[in-house]
Amino acid sequence: MKWLLITLMLASACGFAQAGYPQSPAQKKPPAKSPAAVAPAGRWPIESIVMEGIRIYTREQVLSVVRLKPGQVAGHPEFDAARDRLVATGAFETVSYKFEPGSKREGYVLTFQLTEIQQVYPVDFEDLHVSSIDLEAALRVRDPIFSMEKLPATQPVLQRYARWIEEYLASKGVPEKIAGSVTPADPGDYKIVFAPSRPLPAVAQVIFEGNKIVSQEVLWQAVWGAAIGLPYTEDAFRQVLRASVRPIYEARGRVRVAFPKIRTEPDKDVKGVNVLVTVDEGVSYELGKVAIDGPTPLPPDSLLKAGDFKSGDVANLDRVNEGVERIRKALLHAGYMDAKVTSERKIDDEKKAVDVTVKMDAGPQYLMGKLTIVGLDLDGEAEMNRIWTMKEGKPFNPDYPDLFLKRVKEEGIFDNLGPTKAEPKLNEKTHIADVMLRFTGTNPQKGQPGRRGRGRGGA
Repeated sequence: MKWLLITLMLASACGFAQAGYPQSPAQKKPPAKSPAAVAPAGRWPIESIVMEGIRIYTREQVLSVVRLKPGQVAGHPEFDAARDRLVATGAFETVSYKFEPGSKREGYVLTFQLTEIQQVYPVDFEDLHVSSIDLEAALRVRDPIFSMEKLPATQPVLQRYARWIEEYLASKGVPEKIAGSVTPADPGDYKIVFAPSRPLPAVAQVIFEGNKIVSQEVLWQAVWGAAIGLPYTEDAFRQVLRASVRPIYEARGRVRVAFPKIRTEPDKDVKGVNVLVTVDEGVSYELGKVAIDGPTPLPPDSLLKAGDFKSGDVANLDRVNEGVERIRKALLHAGYMDAKVTSERKIDDEKKAVDVTVKMDAGPQYLMGKLTIVGLDLDGEAEMNRIWTMKEGKPFNPDYPDLFLKRVKEEGIFDNLGPTKAEPKLNEKTHIADVMLRFTGTNPQKGQPGRRGRGRGGA
């Protein structure tokens, strides 16, 4: 429920006018003022407008909805109307306002207090058969804060935009019922799609044409799970091709693979459509130069060596991504727990090569802190401290504790050793990593952790 908070002025309307605008001496007759220069009762000049709580939208966007400006004479009716316009956008969970005398005593400061709806997603149009650019411009006329990058995913907003799109299509001679819905986009992301609300035919079969390097069976297996049964629109189907088929070709160096033509035909056996995809496989590209851009906490040559990139070989982008992950692991093992590594590719069509630039944000380096051993006697604890090589102050390798415990088990250092567990604890402020090693034993007679035995690591 929308709420309204109005901070009333302490002075009355008359008093405020007197405080903000001192009267001339009584013995002098003030000059006559035009009616426009006199503020009506309960209405005063706006000195400034403040927006509180906006993060997603800009001040200019919100002001275009408010339709008030400094210097304008206004009061409760204008404020309420501005509030109602903000509520009507559907972009805000709560809208309120307050006003108080301005510092210059020339009017008052009007403050809008807003809580934005956080569920906003990019917008996509599918199967509308009109220019998306023109439609976007028409929607922006209807709603000044409309953006293709962020639209509130609430039912009232989706219904309102669907109606506006229907009206636009009708004006272009394309009558169509439209529905808006939130659908998955890239992994972990969503988008709002406006498309015809009529039932869409389901994909019954996919047939590839023009493919020679990759067999029909391999391509069909790639799209089967995502495409078969999918309500067909060309945009949605091309997303399947980008996600499922393109990587197959990019692993073979065919970085310019394209799908220039997609057509459909009714299936003869089931209710649905067969989708026929023309494939332009292109030529094979080789991996060109791989370079690291920007500062790195480790020598660039050592990181490139860890990446194990094969320049001159086929530009297998899967292997490039694996190399980027190996670089991230190298940073991780050096204590850079928050390291982020990305790559950018540049295609050289003349040389038929793909150059790769690796960029990284290493973040802070974590160091080994205190080692705590639980479940062993003094001899066992001393032995663990002796063979533990990641000493205090050294770069923290998060994989080392588990590898250490695995080695302890494999070498049989303890008799009757039960489950073990490594528990690292990271301090995000000091960037120190403390580690606790838990040992348990399964001696049914003593019911205590196993003592140090005579295995290969024993005394």
